[in-house]
Amino acid sequence: MTTHAPARPARPLTGPRVAVLAGGFLVNLGSFSVYPYVAVLLRDRMDAGMAQVGMVLGAATLVQFATAPATAALAERVGLRRSLVAALLLYALGGAAFLAGGDSAALTVAGLFLISGGGSWYSPAYRSYLLHGVDSAHRPRLVSAGNAAGNLGIAVGPVVGALFLQRPTVMFSLVTAVYLGLAVGHVFLPRERHVGDAPPVQAFRRMLHGVAVLPFVVTAVSFYLHMQFYQYLSSYAQGRVATLLFGLAMMGYSLGLVVVQPLVAQRVEGMSHPAAMAVGFGCLAAGMTAFAGGTGPTVVVGVAAISVGSAVLLLKNDLEALAGSRRSPTVVFGQQRLAVGLGSFLSGVVGGAVYGQFERAGQLPGFWLVVAAQCVLLPAAVLAVARRARRAAHPPPRP
Repeated sequence: MTTHAPARPARPLTGPRVAVLAGGFLVNLGSFSVYPYVAVLLRDRMDAGMAQVGMVLGAATLVQFATAPATAALAERVGLRRSLVAALLLYALGGAAFLAGGDSAALTVAGLFLISGGGSWYSPAYRSYLLHGVDSAHRPRLVSAGNAAGNLGIAVGPVVGALFLQRPTVMFSLVTAVYLGLAVGHVFLPRERHVGDAPPVQAFRRMLHGVAVLPFVVTAVSFYLHMQFYQYLSSYAQGRVATLLFGLAMMGYSLGLVVVQPLVAQRVEGMSHPAAMAVGFGCLAAGMTAFAGGTGPTVVVGVAAISVGSAVLLLKNDLEALAGSRRSPTVVFGQQRLAVGLGSFLSGVVGGAVYGQFERAGQLPGFWLVVAAQCVLLPAAVLAVARRARRAAHPPPRP
């Protein structure tokens, strides 16, 4: 790519970046107005049990996260702006497939995979475009702003979806229109300079080259533990917490990230990674412990603690990955997204099995205490292994 962007701006929040942030909000607003109801939609259209539906959802999640290094390399090859537009067109095709698949299981499944593919391509390009052309001093603010825009969409999306739950045709039409409108709008973004850090032929061969190992592993552990809360709390809360209160608590979780992360971004940047891990995983442990109380107030307190902990931990993991790698931000975000996928996959496989054991024993509060213990033990083990590896790589000089 040979065209050049304007000179580096004095202010990081330029008009194009604000437009991309608005796009990040609207993309998640559209996606999460649909995602909470996809399981019901698939069950109805496929005429299948939840086991089959779960396999489809698991495969779609794997596509969305495990392919991120490849889509990040593709974004480097074709350019960030073009990748954003192409990803939004995939989103729009997915929405159209949902819309057309009222009586077709195949179209519904195709729509799910198109949206998952769009998300895999969109995420690294979106986050990299926000950072393109700025120095490292502006990274905390822009990374947190990108996360906040996405989390705001996640918070509002299910509420919008609930308004149209009985009118899915209207919902899918609106979502498709939003994606198409964003695709057209993104065509007018300034084209960035070439962002690749390798020749095009080598880009796909080097997808995982230069990964920042410790942030990658900590991100995977973070999401393994974090997704225990996100995947299993709704089932645990049934019969224990009023539905409205639980819904408000989960909305509060996402809104907490929107508010807290930008406020603490510069402070998190100045913290060491172990210190941020202590704060983040400590809050996760406190939140999981609170869930064991099994009442409305303890669930609300637990969700609030996890929101604060996630705001610190997830931001610091990304900043450490950017600082610890010589690869472009596009590749780094693709690698980090793979770590998210691996952690989420382990949460589903391991966490689901453990949850089932406690459920059969009638001791579900104990599940949260086991997760809380892991929030303390796993990060300590990761840091201990990292310190040992550093000592092995750089032994002290002999006297």
